[in-house]
Amino acid sequence: MIVTFTANPSLDRTVALPGPLARGEVQRAVSVRQESGGKGVNVSRALVASGLESLAVLPGADSDPVLAGLRESAVPFVSLPIDEPLRTNVALTEPGGVTTKINEPGPVLAADQQEALIKLLLESSRGAGWVVLAGSLPPGFPDNFYATVARRIREAGNGTAPLIAVDSSGAPLAAALTDAGTSDDGTGTGGTTTGSGKPDLLKPNAEELAELAAAAGFAPVTGDELEADPAAAAAAAAAVVRSGVGAVLATLGSKGAVLVTADGAWLATHPPVAAVSTVGAGDSALAGYLLAHGRGAAPADCLRQAVAHGAAAASLPGSTVPAVNQTTPDAVIITALRKD
Repeated sequence: MIVTFTANPSLDRTVALPGPLARGEVQRAVSVRQESGGKGVNVSRALVASGLESLAVLPGADSDPVLAGLRESAVPFVSLPIDEPLRTNVALTEPGGVTTKINEPGPVLAADQQEALIKLLLESSRGAGWVVLAGSLPPGFPDNFYATVARRIREAGNGTAPLIAVDSSGAPLAAALTDAGTSDDGTGTGGTTTGSGKPDLLKPNAEELAELAAAAGFAPVTGDELEADPAAAAAAAAAVVRSGVGAVLATLGSKGAVLVTADGAWLATHPPVAAVSTVGAGDSALAGYLLAHGRGAAPADCLRQAVAHGAAAASLPGSTVPAVNQTTPDAVIITALRKD
């Protein structure tokens, strides 16, 4: 069982344009698609599509379109009822796959609702193999929320906690690396902590990896530089692993992805695909990794399936996620890299 946690889920609307986006002009859409989304939700959708057991944990009213979409897709979920509607995100896709995203901030959840959401996750993740903490945080959430949640999952597991993956950006991602989270006794005062808030797996893109590596003491570098130089990306990811993270799966757009663990580093590339929409491709890559890991695959083969899933997702419209039979892992080339 893989449990995903999406604090800020969304209804994802993808508008396909017939040509390049023209600012200030009227354009007619070729098509419009709508799916339940948010990073964790997308991971669950991809896992369920491939026949793997997954449970999505998220906030939302029972009548919210996001939850209705999960029911229609037969994706198992548990939700914390809230009064405010969940956000709607809009993606504008141009021919060739160029995507412009407009994301709403999401509803504000009070401190007691945040605590209730954590407790729902703790209850739902008992016996799980992985917990995926994914996506942006709603307004008012502390930056160290994911680190705090990771600590509490491990404390509740008492030595048998699930593995934890984090896929976010900005301050929440940085806090997951720096282990800034605190755990408390339920009073909100931040009591004594045990265990670590650092994840077993981080899934950044190139830009996020550059930020994480700088926080880990790596020489300043840009995301574009890391996409252009997989060896540099592996070295940057290795710096993050040395800071206490179990592994880094860094997606590099059309250049593939690198995986770095304490034991090795690998690059995976896929032959070019006709990109339709890049929305959710990174989420599908994470799902592919988890799918292979759950089947006992070696790290390099987990990376192989991650890149195959990501490439398949980019070739599909909107935020459609691929099933494993739509992916081509045999086409992926794996290259061993130096970590430093």
